[in-house]
Amino acid sequence: MRASSLYAPTLREIPAEAELISHQYMLRAGLMRKSAAGVYSYLPLGVRVLHKIMAIIREELDRAGGQEILLPIVQPAELWHESGRWNDYGPEMFRLVDRHQRQFCLGPTHEEIITALVRDEVRSYKQLPLRLYQIQNKYRDEIRPRFGVIRSREFIMKDLYSFDRDEAGAQESYRAMYDAYTRIFARCGLKTHPVEADTGAIGGDQSHEFMVLGDAGEALIVFCPSCGYAANVERAECAPYEPAVSSTPLCAMEEIPTPGTTTVEELTRLLQVEPSQIIKTMIYIADGQPVAVLTSGAHDVNEVKLKRALMCDQLELANHEIIAEVTNAPVGFAGPVGLDVPIFADYSVVPIVNGISGANKKDYHLRNVNINRDYIPTKILDLREARAGEKCVRCGKALDEARGTEVGQVFYLGTKYSKPMQARFLDQDGVEKPFVMGCYGIGVSRTVAAIIEQHHDEDGICWPVSVAPFSVIVVPVSYKDEAQRNAADQVYYELENAGIEVILDDRDERPGVKFKDADLIGYPLRVTIGPKHLADGNVEIKTRRTKEVSVVPMADVVDQVKALLNRLGE
Repeated sequence: MRASSLYAPTLREIPAEAELISHQYMLRAGLMRKSAAGVYSYLPLGVRVLHKIMAIIREELDRAGGQEILLPIVQPAELWHESGRWNDYGPEMFRLVDRHQRQFCLGPTHEEIITALVRDEVRSYKQLPLRLYQIQNKYRDEIRPRFGVIRSREFIMKDLYSFDRDEAGAQESYRAMYDAYTRIFARCGLKTHPVEADTGAIGGDQSHEFMVLGDAGEALIVFCPSCGYAANVERAECAPYEPAVSSTPLCAMEEIPTPGTTTVEELTRLLQVEPSQIIKTMIYIADGQPVAVLTSGAHDVNEVKLKRALMCDQLELANHEIIAEVTNAPVGFAGPVGLDVPIFADYSVVPIVNGISGANKKDYHLRNVNINRDYIPTKILDLREARAGEKCVRCGKALDEARGTEVGQVFYLGTKYSKPMQARFLDQDGVEKPFVMGCYGIGVSRTVAAIIEQHHDEDGICWPVSVAPFSVIVVPVSYKDEAQRNAADQVYYELENAGIEVILDDRDERPGVKFKDADLIGYPLRVTIGPKHLADGNVEIKTRRTKEVSVVPMADVVDQVKALLNRLGE
């Protein structure tokens, strides 16, 4: 490829919309262009990177027993009604109606349609296990697309679905995919951290996310430096608190005026108490019914845990009117004493002695509130967000926290889809049984961004060799100069004939422009041909990542480039 023919428009200025480094460099290096909010067109360099990642994915999934298929993007609503997710999936689903008034959606995921496909074709246990995958565009109407391809409305995803005879087989598929993901991301040059995760809208009861750590990450994870436990905060378990053992007597509960004091921060300043002494009361609506949820003032409610604990389909914070109806007070003055709704308390309220809570009365709170004396929770369980400093549930040491970007997730689904969709097979005894399933996703376009987040410097991208759009760029200082042109063409053809992916910058541009573009795009090696070294029959080779420079004879360029690429790929 010659740069004069390559469609790769680079930008000198940072686009105003681009917050993350990956978003900035994907635009500036000419990998993609914005078409609409959360929708991007990929240009030739971006497509080459995507194809490299897809090739790695295909090799590893095929090695793990995967078979590639291609499912439709447009999916009939009937299948989603069978699984019960048509209404549950929410406003992120793009829905459409055809000319015959039949309902469809643009696939945000493909559990329903793959389950129906296998249900209609696979009859016997002898045809199992099956591990079917595709690489395809997905569509989700994100409320706020951001960070380029990290959170977009249209994105490229690899999704694999496993079908097994029993739980043991499904767990074997889960482990096979977990291991395949570890290899895929390592080959892409990514350092990932598998963490326990919530299953979200996909469902099932076991999941791991593969996270790329970094300050730009959307998700917060907690991890134990001692034993290795790690989980997304949506999933992270919090250890129970032991009941307080204190010589402090339980004081008489009293009402205290707190005019206009509606937040934990305001209350701690007014009463000169720690947030851990405050019993924070939140009113939620779970499947249409109000419930009260308690944590200490030092913690936040984890709504994912709460929804799972309540086993409800719909969960939302109550509005001002419902709060007033339940508590007889405006927002900010709710408390557990005297409430006539179910009360679910987090472990963190158990050790609070003589605590502070809302009085269910405008401009008043209660002092010296104690569990089991002044209020009795319906249930005490883990409902708070885990944060740094919490005790690890595995070893008891303090947890740490970090931000991360999810690039892949594996799910054990069990029979969540096969049972409601009547997807069954005959076992060796002739008995009908539901398939035991798993599903496994990799955000292919998101992986591009994650690689850039981990591999860049102030000058641009530093691609790992395995996913670089081209491995080498040959840069003549002046392509108009006959000697430089002949030498550049010779080096270019020799590298190309040796099977090395190479691009020749034959543009009529200043050397500084060529060098800046080479660094911005991030080719792993740059071979520079200029009058200084060419007079002695030499060329300069520069490694993008380390900035190491070596001067070698033209006759040795191919061997030197191969050796450097092998070293970089290790």
